[in-house]
Amino acid sequence: MSKVSVSIPEDFILGAAASAWQTEGWSGKKSGQDSYLDAWYQHDRHVWHNGYGPAGATDFINRYKEDVALMKAAGLTHYRTSINWSRFLTDYENVTVDEEYARYYDNLIDEMQRQGIELMLCLEHYELPAILLEQYGGWASKKVVELYLRYAEQVFARYAHKVTRWFTFNEPIVVQTRVYLDALRWPYEQNTDKWMQWNHHKNLATAKVVKLFREKGYPGTVGTILNPEVTYPRSRAAHDVQAAQRYDLFYNRVFLDPAIKGEYPAELITLLHKHGVQWQYDEAELQLIADYRVDEVGINLYYPHRVKAPSRAWHPETPFHPAYYYEHFELPGRRMNKSRGWEIMPQIIFDMAMRIKDEYDNFPWFVAENGMGIENEAQFKNADGEIQDDYRIAFIAEHLYQTLKAREAGANCQGYMLWAFTDNVSPMNAFKNRYGLIEIDLENQRQRRMKKSAHWYRGLRDSQRLTLTLDDEWK
Repeated sequence: MSKVSVSIPEDFILGAAASAWQTEGWSGKKSGQDSYLDAWYQHDRHVWHNGYGPAGATDFINRYKEDVALMKAAGLTHYRTSINWSRFLTDYENVTVDEEYARYYDNLIDEMQRQGIELMLCLEHYELPAILLEQYGGWASKKVVELYLRYAEQVFARYAHKVTRWFTFNEPIVVQTRVYLDALRWPYEQNTDKWMQWNHHKNLATAKVVKLFREKGYPGTVGTILNPEVTYPRSRAAHDVQAAQRYDLFYNRVFLDPAIKGEYPAELITLLHKHGVQWQYDEAELQLIADYRVDEVGINLYYPHRVKAPSRAWHPETPFHPAYYYEHFELPGRRMNKSRGWEIMPQIIFDMAMRIKDEYDNFPWFVAENGMGIENEAQFKNADGEIQDDYRIAFIAEHLYQTLKAREAGANCQGYMLWAFTDNVSPMNAFKNRYGLIEIDLENQRQRRMKKSAHWYRGLRDSQRLTLTLDDEWK
């Protein structure tokens, strides 16, 4: 064990993230403004932990001034959230703005500027309007791509003179993977064709939004927030290495490559064709993706993903799934967050940074999410009622160290953002696992209280230095 101290550059993002649907709640929501998540919750409330979902969330929409003050107290330089597409408009076809909801964002932006915290806004964080899923099949339809572009046009017209860092999607692969590949979430349909069509239309939508933003001459940048899983093979054997490469191809490069390189990997196209996956695209769309790449990417990193070559034959009547090429592998002796069931391996950040440096021309990026969810955090309260989350402090410190280490090694990494600023509701898990620097007390009118980690995070900002004790093997 040894003590390590590294400086945090002055221009380094030290922030936190959340989303509209996970924080705002339904206060003021009008009939017909359900998002996909709202509809899922209404259809399937029993699968959400203790039946708690987005209806109440953290009531950020009414308590944003209190929360922004806490952001300042916790030392945040930046805060990323989303605008809820389903609530920003009252008519998605005619792009009629809900002025009440839009004024809330006017006020939030002003409040954050007063407090000296930079707001970063995402246009879609699973908040596809439910009616567009019902009428058009969601992102399976080019009509939805065009409606999303018209929504983005309204958002930029209203806020682009105040907010200069924009993102088209957060984790664009997640919804269709859970619904159409794994059939784990409502409406539970295994359909690989739809999965790839959603992927493509989100890549196309990103390019169209970038084009719009640049042609309008707005100041600032447009990026996207991706969640590539740093993938390791079980062994150096060729069959395991190929399994990891194929996993990476289907789940990581399907969005990384179009966003940064402007093209799909040729091998991905070949394998989709080989397995008869039907998705519609044309050369004009591919050219648009090539011509309008993003300015930066945020990358959400939580845990490593380990795979091995499949050991069983694929059933001939089973529709194609990328799992045809891999099986999951659990490393014996791995460090675990037992609450979440995720392996803890801070080196994933350094490894991802080196990959972007070497394979993606050192493209500008930042850690957009990283965090630790823990059950029953109330057990860690001290006599004063403050949660002593030393486990979270250690987790952040190790991952932030790897981020700073990567930057020193030449990675074009702009910063680190924690998931999440406050405890908030998550799909199915609801408030079971707590991630925040700030406690949300659900049993006491959602009162807020800084955890020990919030004070520690503020200390990072004030000192511009990270000091931690590491096992020598992690240095």
